[in-house]
Amino acid sequence: MPSDNTQPGFVLVRPQMGENIGAAARAMWNFGLDRMRVVDPRDGWPNTRAVAMASGAGRLLDEAVLCEDTAQALEHCTYVFATTARQRDLTKPVFSPEAAMTEAAKRISEGQQVAVMFGPERAGLENEDIARANAIINVPVNPDFPSLNLAQCVLLLGYEWQRARGQITSRRDEMAKTDWASNAEIEALSVHYEDRLEEAGFFFPAPKSEGMKINLRNMWSRLPLTRADAQMLHGMMRQMVRWKERGNG
Repeated sequence: MPSDNTQPGFVLVRPQMGENIGAAARAMWNFGLDRMRVVDPRDGWPNTRAVAMASGAGRLLDEAVLCEDTAQALEHCTYVFATTARQRDLTKPVFSPEAAMTEAAKRISEGQQVAVMFGPERAGLENEDIARANAIINVPVNPDFPSLNLAQCVLLLGYEWQRARGQITSRRDEMAKTDWASNAEIEALSVHYEDRLEEAGFFFPAPKSEGMKINLRNMWSRLPLTRADAQMLHGMMRQMVRWKERGNG
């Protein structure tokens, strides 16, 4: 593999279609991966169909290393994963995609050279290839239809690599030109509604009024309100009061 040891190298073993190589390059670049090796591609190399399919990821194909066989592609590696959806008669540790990329990140942080092998589209890696790997990555797919497209498998491992590096945010909130309401703003909203509802006789009967007010305040605290939300709720209450005062109630 190249000297850059901040990521795993992806090795495409005997890929059959240029389009799939190009799609794999795009999938890699989606997640910042650019270390590709191509072993004995069926339709030769370079491949114009691969370039066309790669689109904006053409640089990966320009820099991809062409290898005669699997042994050459893995010669500088210290730990190798082989992807397969089928059971193999080989004794090896078997990782899920998530666990595999976590292990890859750990080993890379220790200075190791890690690679992931992907097999041909028709039948996947041969046992002769897998025998050169230290571990297997098994994707938990439908057992009645276990075949994954090459680029799909590359995309899956690329995503798990990003997760392993801590670069995937599980959730975030898109704020539309506003901020979250502060406790003071929620308190003001609560007081506004409590006062107006008190005037309207909402808190009835008297023995239950205190509990109703607590429930109302609890409701405001549970809601993830923005400043814009609070302003709109203030405006709604003011408009209803004005409408009532004009004698429309």
